[in-house]
Amino acid sequence: MHSTLRRIAIAPALIMAAALAASPAVAETTTIKVPFSFEAAGKTFPAGDYSICRDDRGSFVTLASKGSSRSFSTILAAGTSNPREYKIALNFDLVGQTHHLQSIQYGTMITNKLDRKALESERERGPVAHPGDL
Repeated sequence: MHSTLRRIAIAPALIMAAALAASPAVAETTTIKVPFSFEAAGKTFPAGDYSICRDDRGSFVTLASKGSSRSFSTILAAGTSNPREYKIALNFDLVGQTHHLQSIQYGTMITNKLDRKALESERERGPVAHPGDL
């Protein structure tokens, strides 16, 4: 009798665990407006609305233009450990007159620095005088 009761108690727990493991996680998507054109992964992206989608495991993020066929995917890594800093953001560097996508933050996860080559070439050329600086 004791083993029968144990089996009855364990069976629902095992069914629930199997159901949770079998149910697919849902990818998260949000939309953000970028008011200027920019470069990422060697491609030029137009100003406009973009969807930012994190995959179901939270390992990758995809940035896709809603007005064109341009898209870009990259790996997410641990970012901030503070859950109150949960935000979705695109971070840019301005090199000359061109905006370069620096990183994508999705919640507490963030990509590695994406525009290293652009920044290195800017350092090699030296500082650029902007019309507002004169």
